[in-house]
Amino acid sequence: MVEHVVVIGAGVYGAAVTASLTRRGARVTVVDAGAPASGTSGATFSWTNSCGKQPRIYHDLSVASMRAHRRLAAEVPFSDWYHEGGNLEWADDDEREELRKKVAGVLDYGYEARWLSRAEALSLEPDLDPAALPADGIAYFPREGWIDPTRLIGHLLSSAVSRGAELVRDDPVTGLESAAGLVRAVRLASGRQLAADAVVNCAGPQAAGIAEFAGLVLPMRNTRGVLIHTSPVAVSVSRVIHAPHVHLRPDGAGRLLLHSPETDGAAYVTATGEVGVERSAVTGVLEAASALYPGIRAAAVEGVRVGERPIPGDGLPVLGRAVELPNFHFAVSHSGATLSVHAGDLVAAEVLGEDLGEALAAFRFERF
Repeated sequence: MVEHVVVIGAGVYGAAVTASLTRRGARVTVVDAGAPASGTSGATFSWTNSCGKQPRIYHDLSVASMRAHRRLAAEVPFSDWYHEGGNLEWADDDEREELRKKVAGVLDYGYEARWLSRAEALSLEPDLDPAALPADGIAYFPREGWIDPTRLIGHLLSSAVSRGAELVRDDPVTGLESAAGLVRAVRLASGRQLAADAVVNCAGPQAAGIAEFAGLVLPMRNTRGVLIHTSPVAVSVSRVIHAPHVHLRPDGAGRLLLHSPETDGAAYVTATGEVGVERSAVTGVLEAASALYPGIRAAAVEGVRVGERPIPGDGLPVLGRAVELPNFHFAVSHSGATLSVHAGDLVAAEVLGEDLGEALAAFRFERF
């Protein structure tokens, strides 16, 4: 019988798994090398979507996960982390065919999407510069949006702690003790050893290292993402925007969050191990955003964060138990902002003995 579960990682996945386990009556200790949300979950664009995700089973998991976010936000009074304003996307000439294929594909799956003209897009985002928009061919995905991951993690962990969960922060995992084909304990840098009936690996970019402690090889191809936070600016941005050279969304209190795939490569590691970003790249993203919304020209850069995206080797989530170590479970993926609440609940249910073979079959560790 599973009584005590150790969850490794206090990001969106760790918080979601912990909240679900405690809601189901388990005793949980969630441990993190830093503070909750201090890793990837606190440095993510956090776009909730299933826009172009393949194969179909991954798309369906993402759609179910979007529904789970809506349900949770509706159930919690004054929830302030979930924002379903939709997503506008358009492309340069050389990328328009790809966008058309993506929209056709999601429509074939029954996903909500439609094409807008420039005038229709401006009715949704009136502060956009009309000259920055094509005359038509603007894709609109009305059920997409974004979350504030730090606020979501705070809610999930506080609800778990109120049910008896223990949060251990600033104490990295240094090893696992195994015997007779099961994980028996988790060792921490402080010297503490946590006896465990089950362990859930929610360690994001460090998930491969945790798996290695268990004698498992988890292929990962992590990448960096550069996020730029602006100062408050009097510009009406109400939804996620994917333009050819910049992505942006609201970030609370009048601030905006900016990202460009073209800038991710500008992150570098200094001789002292700190991560920096070339100043010219940051300036370029701000200029691209200002070309879309002229009012952004008044904004300053308040902060630049570099997140490490945890991406399993084939790009798909790794969820559920490991066959050769059946009380060791995974909840690791890219797109954790979208998937975490629903996928975390599936993983928690399996930890406590529910049969989720069909739901998780495509995402098992053993596919590697």
